[in-house]
Amino acid sequence: MAPKIGEDTKITLDLKTIGTIAVMIATVVGMWYAVQADIQEAKELPKPDVTRTEYDLKDKLIRETIINTQHQVDENGKKLDKIEERLYEISKK
Repeated sequence: MAPKIGEDTKITLDLKTIGTIAVMIATVVGMWYAVQADIQEAKELPKPDVTRTEYDLKDKLIRETIINTQHQVDENGKKLDKIEERLYEISKK
């Protein structure tokens, strides 16, 4: 049966363990405040303006990339069909 933890439970820690725990707590608290400061700074920065021209150029680039990828897939499909035909011819012999 597991020992019960209560008011009479005694825990002994050496000085090295207590120091390690204190350093860990200080590190976590420091990181918390650093993150909060970064969040506050990000809130105060001006919002980036995305112009209509920039949006249109990015949209055009994405669409061209998709179409180009589709053409490459079609070409690869044709090449795969040729390879399958050749393998079939080789296996018949």
